[in-house]
Amino acid sequence: MNSFKSIQISRRLFLRRCSTAAAATGLPLWFVERELAAAAEPAKGLSPNDRPGIALIGCGGQGSGDAGNAQRFGDVVAVCDVDKSHVEHAVKRFTKDGKVPTGFSDFRKLLERDDIHCIINGTPDHWHSLVNIAAARAKKDIYSEKPLTLTIDEGKHVVKAVRDNKVVLQTGTQQRSNERFRLACDLVRNGRIGKLKEVTVWLPAGRREGPFASKPVPAELDWDFWQGQAPKVDYVPERCHVWFRYWYEYSGGTMTDWGAHHMDIGYWAVGLPAPTQIESKALTVPIPGGYTTIADYEVKFTYPNGVIFNVRSTRDDDPFGGTVKADGQRNGIHFEGSDGWIWVNRDQIKATDRELLSKPLPEGAERLYVSNDHMGNFFECSRSRKDPICAVEIGHRSASVCHLGAISLRTGKKLQWDPNKEVFVGEHAAEANSFAAREMRKPYDYSFVS
Repeated sequence: MNSFKSIQISRRLFLRRCSTAAAATGLPLWFVERELAAAAEPAKGLSPNDRPGIALIGCGGQGSGDAGNAQRFGDVVAVCDVDKSHVEHAVKRFTKDGKVPTGFSDFRKLLERDDIHCIINGTPDHWHSLVNIAAARAKKDIYSEKPLTLTIDEGKHVVKAVRDNKVVLQTGTQQRSNERFRLACDLVRNGRIGKLKEVTVWLPAGRREGPFASKPVPAELDWDFWQGQAPKVDYVPERCHVWFRYWYEYSGGTMTDWGAHHMDIGYWAVGLPAPTQIESKALTVPIPGGYTTIADYEVKFTYPNGVIFNVRSTRDDDPFGGTVKADGQRNGIHFEGSDGWIWVNRDQIKATDRELLSKPLPEGAERLYVSNDHMGNFFECSRSRKDPICAVEIGHRSASVCHLGAISLRTGKKLQWDPNKEVFVGEHAAEANSFAAREMRKPYDYSFVS
């Protein structure tokens, strides 16, 4: 009898907890119950001897934030950056219990350390691939910032290095570990809105500024190393650190920056490797001598099953401090089906009517990979050797969709893509394929990490 009462009380507390969570998040009760029940499974505890050594490569704001998150699971024993001021700040930040991380300026030297088990790759986009390949060859597990690569071709090299060396790589597209986005994809994949017809992704517009003047290189910065594989140019502050994402030399604009998040969720819901047709319209052109990426755009992808995937920039949401119109379209993803629609972003999930969300999926419905802690999932998989929620192939394919959009904008042409061979085909294929890989400036090519 006492055991039965205990079960009743536990069940009552569980339901109360679920109701509270559902009210706080706006998620349906059935989904919260399922999520919390899965989370109630006992997790493996970490002993003091089970805390892996972590190294941070790229100590800017995002990288340092990732490493701070990773400290829940391991100890930061080394940090690396080509900017000495970033290294000094990171050493101070990650000193804990009298243990001071070692600072490096060359990540290759850092990777020689035997006490490093995992790396956090927080470098700018044009360094992601070489750092990841070097870490894989050094047998270190990798948490890599998004987008996984600078080009589509680089993704093939990264996938090979990770699989050949049997390391774990988690791509830092953390929305895959968010309940709202997973619920939306669960419902779309299981036909809740009927046959999926159209996906529309809204991304923040980029920056359209310039021209910029060259200035002396700061004493603390190794500018040549920072530029890496990109063409060598004079130092311009607006090229470096936060602003690198608005130059095609180092990134792909908001198409690859925010696109790596929202377009990844659309890709997850569609469930196919890649579109077969891409067409686009640049709504503004870069200012000569200024940022080179296209700031305002529309891109239309067509998938082999007929689904239309639209990507549109919006100036209603500026991630770097601009104003947001009260009645404007915030960035997010809209799924349109034959029987209704679902809208989701980091703040909310809505549908044609509430029942589309509140009605539980039936037993036997397709269930997507569940992770409620993106960094935690990485360290769990580092111990179990299972694939994380955004394994290397997923990160590569997801980034490739973003790169396809950027290439279409750069060529201004309607393009055809072969998802299996991962090459452009048909009219304009030669021009488009020239953007799928880029010449790397020596010595910062693949031989740099061989």
